[in-house]
Amino acid sequence: MSDASNIEIGQQIVALSNAGKGEEAVERFYDEKIVSIEGQDGESGPARMDGIEAVKQKGAWWYENHEIHESTATGPYAGLRDDQFVIRFNLDTTFKPTGERGAMEEVGLYTVKNGKVVQEEFLYLMG
Repeated sequence: MSDASNIEIGQQIVALSNAGKGEEAVERFYDEKIVSIEGQDGESGPARMDGIEAVKQKGAWWYENHEIHESTATGPYAGLRDDQFVIRFNLDTTFKPTGERGAMEEVGLYTVKNGKVVQEEFLYLMG
């Protein structure tokens, strides 16, 4: 199982996400050389982004383009590896450019090294 510090990082990311402070989680817990992986290239940028500035820009794009009606994070979920945990996100948003409202469920797989998140990968509920 994950050691306490990694679980505590996950717990704090969940708490900040649920408080609407996802940007603070990035500032506090992400490594400068973070790798962020989405399921595909999108309007916010390429599927793979390297570095804290790219992750901040992706987050800024998200908040500028979405009205968030509800957002919940649960977890962290941990397994055998002591450097990873998963957080589950449920979102109800409206995409501002089109006015389309939709629900989305995803999980983020986080890898931690030396007390910082060095990789996040988002996987989406399909089907």
